[in-house]
Amino acid sequence: MQTTKVVILNWNGASLLERFLPRVVTSVPEWARVVVADNGSTDNSEEVVARMDGVEWLPLGENYGFAGGYNRALRDMEGDYFVLLNSDVEPAEGWLEPLVARLESNPRLAAVQPKIRAYNAPEMFEYAGAAGGYIDLYGYPFCRGRIMGTVERDEGQYDSSRSLFWASGACMVVRAEAWRKAGGLDEDFFAHMEEIDLCWRLQLMGYEVEAVGDSVVYHIGGGTLPNNSPRKIYLNFRNSLAMMYKCLPEKEMWRLKRRLWMDRLSQLVYLLKGEWSYARAVGQAHRDYRAQSEELERKRRRVWQGVEPSQEPTTIYRRWIVWQYFMGRKHLSQLTDGSAWGDE
Repeated sequence: MQTTKVVILNWNGASLLERFLPRVVTSVPEWARVVVADNGSTDNSEEVVARMDGVEWLPLGENYGFAGGYNRALRDMEGDYFVLLNSDVEPAEGWLEPLVARLESNPRLAAVQPKIRAYNAPEMFEYAGAAGGYIDLYGYPFCRGRIMGTVERDEGQYDSSRSLFWASGACMVVRAEAWRKAGGLDEDFFAHMEEIDLCWRLQLMGYEVEAVGDSVVYHIGGGTLPNNSPRKIYLNFRNSLAMMYKCLPEKEMWRLKRRLWMDRLSQLVYLLKGEWSYARAVGQAHRDYRAQSEELERKRRRVWQGVEPSQEPTTIYRRWIVWQYFMGRKHLSQLTDGSAWGDE
């Protein structure tokens, strides 16, 4: 078995480390090492980690966010596989072995994720990652087990391994070689959507992403920013636009233009509902996206260097998931029209 580093990014999360880290340590096999990379915490996180045998403390000095923190933590780290694991995750017994075994069995696989269930409702999938992610034609993410606000109960319907568009940053195992080739996460994202952007770039490079159904972890979720946070809305809207600009083929850029109008419609809905802070967040996201235009163009050129213009992941759902949802299609089994997946 190859060397694996389980890397938990921490920022003032002493209480979460005290609660979840012991279980992580006892659940990993002998060929894996646990590392806590710290984003400049001011609480007693280091003291908590020091009390636990077999855990490496890696101070980063300041808060670089999710993307910047992981980039710095993994930059000089040795290992064949890196596990990006949130500090509020409790793994089930034997969770890591099938993930690494799947990567070992297929050199074209760059990243895998387990089934992610909700810690506080363990029979349900967790909102952010569920059993693996997809995006629609306009960059809206959804999951096996979660579409919009509808989260499914885990009844074994997603136990099979399957190709994904993105693996959740809450628990993702990535091939170190692929991580380095892709250049890691986009630090300008700071947080949110960065793992989707990474998986898109990996697929443009010819790699694949999969869910592994016989691995399970339990995630609290929303620990840093709640789902109704204006800051979270801002990051999701801004980063979605940046991701699409970088990764869409030239002939498909019309999808980004349409997404911009869809965002304006969302902003109008927020205004009509009196949710002023959310509407302002969308507006600020668009202003900051436009302000990045020159840098995004440089990134786009790097992403598409050596990539065939027609090469696009076949795991994109070529419909608008929001419309499908409000038409009553709230489960993945209702999105099985073959013409809606991949190139038409």
